[in-house]
Amino acid sequence: MPRVPLISIIDDDDALRSSLDDLIQSIGFRTQGFSSAEAFWNSNQAHDTACLILDVRMTGMNGLDLQRQTIAANWQIPIIFITAHADDAARTRALEAGAVDFLYKPFPEEELLNAIDAALKHS
Repeated sequence: MPRVPLISIIDDDDALRSSLDDLIQSIGFRTQGFSSAEAFWNSNQAHDTACLILDVRMTGMNGLDLQRQTIAANWQIPIIFITAHADDAARTRALEAGAVDFLYKPFPEEELLNAIDAALKHS
């Protein structure tokens, strides 16, 4: 029996992270939430993660920094960026570095679910 994909969610907004956990679990995926990029980086979840939902702006290591580190470590994790800040430069950098999507909060649930579907097909 195939293993259910793990979607890791990194966002310093506890309420949003919890909401995303609930949404993604409701469609049958496993989730793991992290309040910081460092918490994810130092966890043992990276190699099990099939898709990463990643906030751009966080205290400490930001989302783009984590993306650079995953690339340097040769971790092939599809990334969906989420942000509340309109930042075309960050969007361009993220997508050029291989991000699957870059969503602006608040985003429709369907937009995120479509991005997850694309990410899992990409992995």
